[in-house]
Amino acid sequence: MDVVARHLAAIDRLRARDLPVGGAGHHIVELESGRGARAAADDLHALREAIARRLGARWGETPPWGQLTLRLRLARGEEIPEPWATLCLRADELDVWQAEDVWLAVGVADRDEADEIRLLATVTRTAPP
Repeated sequence: MDVVARHLAAIDRLRARDLPVGGAGHHIVELESGRGARAAADDLHALREAIARRLGARWGETPPWGQLTLRLRLARGEEIPEPWATLCLRADELDVWQAEDVWLAVGVADRDEADEIRLLATVTRTAPP
């Protein structure tokens, strides 16, 4: 199984997990990580794009969703619901889809230079703000 197919299978398992009905529950999982070199970040961004193309074929093409506006809103003291508040602090952009009653986001958490670079997938019932 290629790496994209392996991550798509993990995303499908994530979508199948129980979320509280009517609640703000969410799951965030790390699909892959890398440390240090810019090449690792470039590889994870390329992997995110490959996954986004395949998910776009399933649920429709969507442009990447920039997180700067959410970070500015947080800085002004606005309350941003989870998992979106956490994700906007970790990733510069997300690919986001609504699949049935669940929102799915995929992004690369590379904003903290002291931390590992991570390819993340998230499912939630909470719509993006």
